[in-house]
Formats: sequence, structure tokens, C-alpha cells
Amino acid sequence: MQKFRRIFMLTVFLVATLIATGCGDSAGETTRVANKSANFTDTYKAEDTWLVQWYICGTDLETQGGAATADIQELMEVKLPANVKFLIQTGGTNQWQNNVVSSGAVERYLYTSDGLERIATLDDADMGDVNTLADFVRFGKDNYTADHKVFVFWDHGGGSAVGICLDERTGNMLSLNDVRAAFTAAYEPSAENPPFELIGFDACLMATYDTVNTLDGLTRYVTASEEVEPGIGWNYTGWVGALAQNPAMGGAKLGQAICDSYMEACESYWVEDTATLSVIDLSKLPYLRNAYESFGLEALRAAHKNPRNFFANFGRGAAQAENYGGNTRQTGYTNMVDIVDLAKGNKSILPNTADKLIGAVEDAVIYKVNGSYRNRGGGLSSFYSYSGDEQTLVAYLNQDAAPVPQKILYYYLIYGEIPADVVPLLDGETLVTPAPTTPPPQRQDIFQISQLEDFQVQMDNNGNAFVQLTPEQTDLLSSIHCQLVYMSLDDDIILYLGSDSDINADWDKGIFTDNFRGVWPMLDGHPVYVEITEENDGYNLYSIPIKLNGVECNLQVAYVYAEEKYYILGARKGLDSHGMSSRELIKLHAGDEITTIHYGMTISGDDEDFTQVEVDTFTIGDNPQIKDEALGDGNYGYCFEFVSPTAEDTALSNFILFTISNGEITTDVSVQD
Repeated sequence: MQKFRRIFMLTVFLVATLIATGCGDSAGETTRVANKSANFTDTYKAEDTWLVQWYICGTDLETQGGAATADIQELMEVKLPANVKFLIQTGGTNQWQNNVVSSGAVERYLYTSDGLERIATLDDADMGDVNTLADFVRFGKDNYTADHKVFVFWDHGGGSAVGICLDERTGNMLSLNDVRAAFTAAYEPSAENPPFELIGFDACLMATYDTVNTLDGLTRYVTASEEVEPGIGWNYTGWVGALAQNPAMGGAKLGQAICDSYMEACESYWVEDTATLSVIDLSKLPYLRNAYESFGLEALRAAHKNPRNFFANFGRGAAQAENYGGNTRQTGYTNMVDIVDLAKGNKSILPNTADKLIGAVEDAVIYKVNGSYRNRGGGLSSFYSYSGDEQTLVAYLNQDAAPVPQKILYYYLIYGEIPADVVPLLDGETLVTPAPTTPPPQRQDIFQISQLEDFQVQMDNNGNAFVQLTPEQTDLLSSIHCQLVYMSLDDDIILYLGSDSDINADWDKGIFTDNFRGVWPMLDGHPVYVEITEENDGYNLYSIPIKLNGVECNLQVAYVYAEEKYYILGARKGLDSHGMSSRELIKLHAGDEITTIHYGMTISGDDEDFTQVEVDTFTIGDNPQIKDEALGDGNYGYCFEFVSPTAEDTALSNFILFTISNGEITTDVSVQD
């Protein structure tokens, strides 16, 4: 709420100006003007045996919607051959939505050509505990032999810093360190002969470099999603059916079957727009590791020479790169970005390693599928501190699989200092040193963005408001957005409408000009609060807080530049307190009740900050649409928001007062705080 507080303070002065000048409200119209394809051959013999271990932590996905039950039912639609077996462990949920699986115990089942059999009912255990996972991994090894083994995690996922498998009863989850410890407790890692053919994550956000590095020597292939998965998850009838029909396939072809059947299911449920799934070949990990660590080391060297300039430019590349899970103040931050898109956006400042890293990812990701609004990613993500949050950073620093250069790079970004013992090592080929895992005694602010607070706004010859920054000032920033509020003396309200990137930006000259046209996104004619989550050359993504049939969530919306059109992708709840994403992307249907959520305050009262306000409640029809529509006559406060690479550190320019009367816009930049 810190940003809201600052906007509040500025609008207090702006409203005082309105009162003094007697500006009023009226009505009128405004007149101012990859899929990566492959053909994998069979690797093994048709008579080879397979064991698939399935770790189902049901959590709220099962309690609230029976999602795990649905996937078990999908599995049971497949008639398995005698040489394919499924070993299943269930737990981690308050209430199973079937009359077979027990809610108060951890249970094990075996699904074979003879059907489903409960083989053990154990004492209840925490599915988010490393020992529970290790016991299941060891049980499979000790009791079942197979030529090829697969392991599938089922639950929520939160990316590199958060982990996997949130037990609904305990609130605990497995970190990447836990995952490796559990598997290595039973198996000796071997790059040449790993114990598993494929390890998969039917969960959100787990197609990360750190996940892959965690599983080094434990599996030949990893299948996972960069983005949040929809609630339907993997199509078990599809991919298990493919394995049942052809046990001669190898892990690459099996991963392809998982991807293709997953996307087919997403399309059938109309949730394919932001879906992703990748197959990563771990035999390519040594080259990938070298390329990614070299990229991090080059970045660290550049940052050490000129931290402000480097982190500002690197942050701009990250802001425009494909990122996953939302990454806004309202939805929460997953801090996951596509590696290829990040490298492409930073070629100019990391010329020695960017192309090598792009090539390494493209070599390692042997197959991937993606929706139309996730078409720029390379299939593998990495940590980037969009939020600037210390707690998330510390969790990342403590993951053994995270590379040392990247750990120190983000430590430097957030805490403003580089460990003294690292500096003499920066000229080496590699960076072999223990990475810090705890915050320093004092956090240093290398950006000092507060110097841009209340920055002067000027007017050009065309009547447009603009700010002029020096090169030193642009070096403080990763992005610049515009903020808009509506103010009505008659209605005694200030309503915060949100943020956008709809400004004319010339970074080379440091000139940023308003593009206010008296329009704002509206859902079926109702103004909405919007927050931009991703900006790039082809489209922007936005998050809009609403209540859908009484439940708070965020509407996910894409704006396509070429078509000048918004597309509603669906609604999703924000991150929970553990940093886990909701897997349910809810499509809007005729008859749904929508309540728009804004942030507002009264003018005459003693409000000290913006608070959440429910504004309009209405029922949608068959074709709900978001369009830029005329705001109507009235008074609007507009300012430039300066965003530093640590995201939560922002500053606001002085306000611009736009007054719309009979469709004409008058601009006043004389308002000074």
C-alpha cells in the first residue's frame, strides 16, 4: 500500500486545487486524439517394464474441486499392459472428493492391468516434508523393479524460491533442496545412468533452471511448465494411453506425449492462451550450466563497474521479457522470467554470453508447447527479483541448485553491496565461492529513486505533458508507467483507476510524454482498475481485480497492438500466503455476476490512505468485452510513476490535471505539491 499512500498524498493537494479553481463534473465524449517440434524415435523394447511413481499432494485443489480425483479417474480410463505399473501415494488434503481415498491418512495404491488396488494405509504424514517424499521414493526402489522409471509430482508449484507440494493441513511444502535430498537418500546420482527416465511436475511454474539443476544425475528428462497450469492439469488418459500403447518409447517421446495431450486438453477447455509445457534433456545440462553461469558472471562484472546503469538496463530487459504467475502488487510476485527472453532483451549489455545462453536453452529444451500469449519463451525460466522482496531472495539464496553468480547478482541488486571476498574473483573464468545466504547488517540503496519524487512535469508545444530526465536519472529506472485517478467533488470521491505503460517513451533522450486520450479500459462499459503485468512489442498483459460470483480474483487480459483489441483470458486468484499460484483459470460465462474492485477515498473525510472499494455489480452476457472507452467529463489526476529495478522502490512525478468538458481535454501541469 506504500504506492497508494503516496498517490493519496498527492491527490489531496490536487483536490485542493480543484476546490480553489471550482472545476466541476459533466458528461460527454472525448475527441482528443513455438511450438518446438520434434520427431522422436522409439528408444527401448516393447516388452520393457515401466514404473510410474505418482506423488499426489491433493491440497485445496482436491478439497475444493476434486482435481486430483478427476486425474485419477483419467488414469483409470487407460487399460495398462502387464509391463506398465503406477505406484501412487495420496495425502496432503483436508477432504478427498471420492469414496475410495482416505482423508485422514497417507495411502498407497497400485494401478496395473488388474485395476486399482490399495496396498497400504499409513499413519497420516506431511506431504510437504522431505522425509515423507524420501520414504515414498525409497519404497518404490525397494519394492518394484522396472527397466524404466518415471516420477510425477502433482500439486501446486511456486517456482525456484518457493518449491512444490503444499500440504493443505500443515502449510508446509517441499523446497528444491528437499526434492534433491529425498531422491539422493534412495539413489546415487549418475549423469550417465540416472535412475529415472523422466521426472515431471504437474504443477505451476516448475520449468526452471534451478529445478533442472536440482535433478542433475537423477533423470534423463524433465517435463514441467514455466507458467501457471490451468486446473485441469495434465491429460492422464492421453499420455498414459500413449505409453500403454507403446512401451518402447523413451523419455523424450513420452515428454512429447505429455505436452501434446496437455495442450489438447487445454484447448478443449478453452484455457490454452497462456499454457506452457516443456521437455528438457538433462544430458545438455553441463553446457547449459556453463552458459547460464557465464551469463551471470558477465552480468556481475558489468554491475560492479556501474551498478546503477547496469541494473536499470537489465531491469528493462526483465520488464519486457515473458514472465510468469502475474508479478504485480495485487496478484503477488512469483519472480520467474523466461531465460531466452531475458537474454534476448539484454544482448546489448551482455554481448559475450547472451547468444551462448540462448543457444544452450534451445539445445536443452527439446520440445515445448505454448499458447498464443506465451509465444516468446524458450521453455525454461529463471529467478529474477521483480518484487525486491528480501524474504523471497533469501529463499532463493538458500537453494543449492541456484548458480552462485546469479545469487550474488540479485544479492547485489537488493542489498546494494557485493560481498568483499567476491570482488577479487570477478576476473576469473568461473566464480567459485560460497554465496551469501543471509541479509547483510544494513541494506544499501544504490538507486535512491526518492530524488525523483514530485518530479516537475512540463508542457510541450503540442499541449502534451512530459518529463525530461538526465542520463543519470534514467539510470535509476527499469520502467516508467502512468497512474490515473478520478476525482469528483460532487460525489465526494477519489477513485484510483490503476497503471499502464501507455506513454510515449524516448529512453535515449530521456523524454517521456503523456498519451492521455480520455479513455480507459472498461468491462462491458464499466470502468475497471488495471495493473500492467507484462509489456512487449506484440501485446501487453493486464491484471484486473474483480469479484466473480462473490469471490475475489484477478481477471487476466491481453491487449494486442496490431488489432488494437483486448482479449479476456479468464480469472484467477492471486498467490496465497505461501507464494503458490492458483491453478484455476476461470472462464467467464453468461449470467456470471461481476463486481469491479477499485481503490478509493472520500474527499471530505479523514481517510489516510486508499482502501478497497466495490464499485459496480452487474451480470454479463454471452460476449463480455473490455474496450478502451471514453471516461466521460470530469477531473482526472495523472502522474508518471518511476520504477526502479527493485520494483517496490518507486517515485511519482507531480500530478497533471486533465479536465474533460464536452469532450475537450484541458491539461494543467501547474499543479505542484
